[in-house]
Amino acid sequence: MLPVRSIWNGAISFGLVSIPIKLVNATESHSVSFRQVHLEDGGRIRYRKVCELEDREVAQGEIGKAYEDADGTMIPITDEDLASLPIPTAKTIEIEGFVPAESVDPLQVDAAYYLAANGVPAAKPYTLLREALKRSEKVAICKFALRGRERLGMLRVVDDVLAMHGLLWPDEIRTTEGVAPDASVTVRDKELDLADALMDTLGEVDLDSLHDDYREAVEELIAAKASGEEPPTAPAPAPGGKVLDLMAALEKSVREARESRGEDVADITPLPSRPTPKQPPGKKSTTPAKKTAAAPKKSTSTSTQPTKKTATKKPPPKKTTPTSSTGTKATGTRATGAKATESKATGAKATATKSTATKSTAKKTPTKKTTARKRSA
Repeated sequence: MLPVRSIWNGAISFGLVSIPIKLVNATESHSVSFRQVHLEDGGRIRYRKVCELEDREVAQGEIGKAYEDADGTMIPITDEDLASLPIPTAKTIEIEGFVPAESVDPLQVDAAYYLAANGVPAAKPYTLLREALKRSEKVAICKFALRGRERLGMLRVVDDVLAMHGLLWPDEIRTTEGVAPDASVTVRDKELDLADALMDTLGEVDLDSLHDDYREAVEELIAAKASGEEPPTAPAPAPGGKVLDLMAALEKSVREARESRGEDVADITPLPSRPTPKQPPGKKSTTPAKKTAAAPKKSTSTSTQPTKKTATKKPPPKKTTPTSSTGTKATGTRATGAKATESKATGAKATATKSTATKSTAKKTPTKKTTARKRSA
């Protein structure tokens, strides 16, 4: 229901069309207010308006406005002085032009008001402006004077009502210089992928479903104290710490968000560009490279080691080779068929098996016998 009390009466100037309106607040505060009290006895602490020249408290009707000059002189300014200023916005909301709504920086948006048609004759031009704004899908930029100064405003349609947002002047918006982080930070595509997944999981929000948890907690605290009950206490905060692994934090956030919505968390694994959990994002590309480089070195040294061992086992066959040749000469000299066959069989075994400890002993034994018989002959 529209409040009866208006805070400003005037008209909207739409070219030559004048629309009488009443300005009412579109918002209200639901925050819990507190009073200042004397801790010793609980008495209210009040502020009194005292005239410093007469040293006495004055009533509200005796108080007016004044501008303090540089030398401390007070220059009285009355409401009539302000109302008679030679500016068109003293009692008129002057429309300057129309722009797309997205062209207005949200940083400029200030207090909000509803504009009510002031009287039956205002209904037709009021409806005309409202429908024109709807069809154009634009907002009207205007100027108006309120509470002793000229302000910038934006007219738009809310349901079937004209609403006006007070806007800050462009020179009242501070620049962003010095606010952004000084450090140079690179965000990886894989981190953005997980951030996108988290945004998709959280999804859209119904603003009408949101409420002030702090205000409700304060009201419960007041109710508990008023009834003499023990006030509710907050749970112990979870131990916090510095997040070192951004990827792990993002992945955990996605998992918890899906669990809170009752969704299946098993499909988090095939998320695009999901890193190995144990690998931090900054070292992922470096760590596997080091492991890959180290692996061939180990395999090279391993493959070399058996070769050296084989080389140490080869000398017995090398010693056997001249011995076998000696055995061949002895066979040629003696021309003993059985011994020649045995010597050749021994040489063939030495070539085929490349010496085992048992076979090498077997080869050496007939060789010594053959040499001894040659000497005795």
